[in-house]
Amino acid sequence: MEPRLQRRVQRYGWDLAAAAYEPLWHAQLAAAQAELMACARLISGERVLDVACGTGIIAMDAAARVSPGGSVLGVDLSGRMVEAARRKAIQMACANARFERMDAERLELPDACFDVVLCALGLMYVPSPQRAVSEMRRVSGDRGRIILAVWGERAQCGWAELFPIIDAEVTSEVCPLFFQLGRGDTLADICSTAGFDVTTRTRISATLGYSDDDQACDAAFTGGPVALAWSRLDDDGRRRVRARYLDAIGRWRQRDGTYRIPGEFVVVAASARKPRRDNSGTVRP
Repeated sequence: MEPRLQRRVQRYGWDLAAAAYEPLWHAQLAAAQAELMACARLISGERVLDVACGTGIIAMDAAARVSPGGSVLGVDLSGRMVEAARRKAIQMACANARFERMDAERLELPDACFDVVLCALGLMYVPSPQRAVSEMRRVSGDRGRIILAVWGERAQCGWAELFPIIDAEVTSEVCPLFFQLGRGDTLADICSTAGFDVTTRTRISATLGYSDDDQACDAAFTGGPVALAWSRLDDDGRRRVRARYLDAIGRWRQRDGTYRIPGEFVVVAASARKPRRDNSGTVRP
């Protein structure tokens, strides 16, 4: 998919997903988010950037950890996600977190203005993850660190058939490279190329639990680019897609009608690689 179109699909898809995101996904992503925060080891006074912040779940947690004296900026391509995060900050009386709409590949921020950059399960949606991580390196400077979480191997994620099912109904792939970052050391290699030294890499097995068919389908069809495709299907298309998806996840349906679908996450923590000077005095990354 052409990058400009992919960004547009992501933006409006997540706008559609904003209201339902936390009720349907907060519990399912908790294991990855907890590991990311454990690896971050935030301390009071640090300046934190949360890229692809969504409704502010990670940003609000980070804001509490860096208080007093620290601050958090959450950025997201979706304006409605940013609005939801701002409302949450007001409701929680969190004065040290703010939120702006921004593209992860073009961070409108000065160099070296953060100590830590977090990105929890957002990098898979970016047209160029390498460019986004390079931007993280720029804004975190020579002493910064990043902690990233992505979905893992496709074969370990029981809901993965969702994408080809949706793709069969639309004219272009909704998320063509979604599982690429979870393969092998791909995420760690991207960090290294951007000028980071990887300090931790972890794979986490998780279970996505749903109470019934409706909740499993609601979660699948109201997230990001899939939400945009779903919104454009007619009633026959929705019935067809829903039936195919329930068939694909049927093996994980329990006797009581609930679902326990396997999933996997990859979390990588890295610190900025200090620039080196060669014999001529030229700075090398």
